[in-house]
Amino acid sequence: MEPSPKDGESAAAAEPSRGGTAPSSGVVVQVREKKGPLRAAIPYMPFPVAVICLFLNTFVPGLGTFVSAFTVLCGARTDLPDRHMCCVFWLNIAAALIQILTAIVMVGWIMSIFWGMDMVILASKYS
Repeated sequence: MEPSPKDGESAAAAEPSRGGTAPSSGVVVQVREKKGPLRAAIPYMPFPVAVICLFLNTFVPGLGTFVSAFTVLCGARTDLPDRHMCCVFWLNIAAALIQILTAIVMVGWIMSIFWGMDMVILASKYS
């Protein structure tokens, strides 16, 4: 008879491994999303302002992103703490221009809607 597994072990760990590899525990310690500089420049705004920016981005691509750029100058926090406020402002202006210029081929319109949804998600985490 085989001894029963100890309290900390699973039955699968007590079986001999197949293929010569030891079983792994599969524990995730931390998951962190890596954001690019444009995505990290999205400001954490109050929820009503984020909803207005989403609405604007839905009907006029880039307009809500353009408005959100000015919230950075009003002190809105971003995921780029090491960059100066003016640099983050210009990154948001660049994102708005990309959305406006590529709206002709629908890419900018879709990007603009996703950008607005990200603003609302960040605002809900902020409040």
